Amino acid sequence: MMIGLIRHGLTDWNMLGKIQGRSDIPLNDEGRRQADLLAERLLREPYAWDFLISSKLSRAQETGRIIASRLNIPMLAPDVRLNERSYGEVEGLTLEERESKWGHDWNSRELGQEKDEEITARALAFMEDMGKTYPDKNMLVVSHGGFLAQLYRALYKDRFTERIGNLSLTILEKKDLEWVPLLYNCTRHLLDAKK
Repeated sequence: MMIGLIRHGLTDWNMLGKIQGRSDIPLNDEGRRQADLLAERLLREPYAWDFLISSKLSRAQETGRIIASRLNIPMLAPDVRLNERSYGEVEGLTLEERESKWGHDWNSRELGQEKDEEITARALAFMEDMGKTYPDKNMLVVSHGGFLAQLYRALYKDRFTERIGNLSLTILEKKDLEWVPLLYNCTRHLLDAKK
């Protein structure tokens, strides 16, 4: 069993450096182009994908629809466990706005954001559920940077710490009780398009 984990494409808030969290911000044209580039890459690679599932937020769903359509695979109903972390009061603010309002340590303050443990619990529950429900399938999953970073931290401790790029692809293979990383946070399809 393999899971291909994808961060949704670019949005206007991504470009402005605003935290999105659960705010339902749509993809922009560049985000749609990025999804198309990843779909093109997936068509050329040897992996066969059985279906796709995304978070309930529109930026992830649209990314998923573009990819599933190009690969001609079904898209299952969205799973709320894949939703981005709720960032509470900091949603919609840039780094400059956050620091001006709460200081450089805004990240450590209680501002209504979802706790790491809560994200970790739902991320691991999703992975365990998929492993039991679809043990012989390969699936693509479209989610969010904060969610995926927390999942990777839960699975691999400090082994992978780089920022999760828009439309990055990570492939994990289930071997016994472990998720073995075959590819991590790869955006080669975006870099190749710039050449």
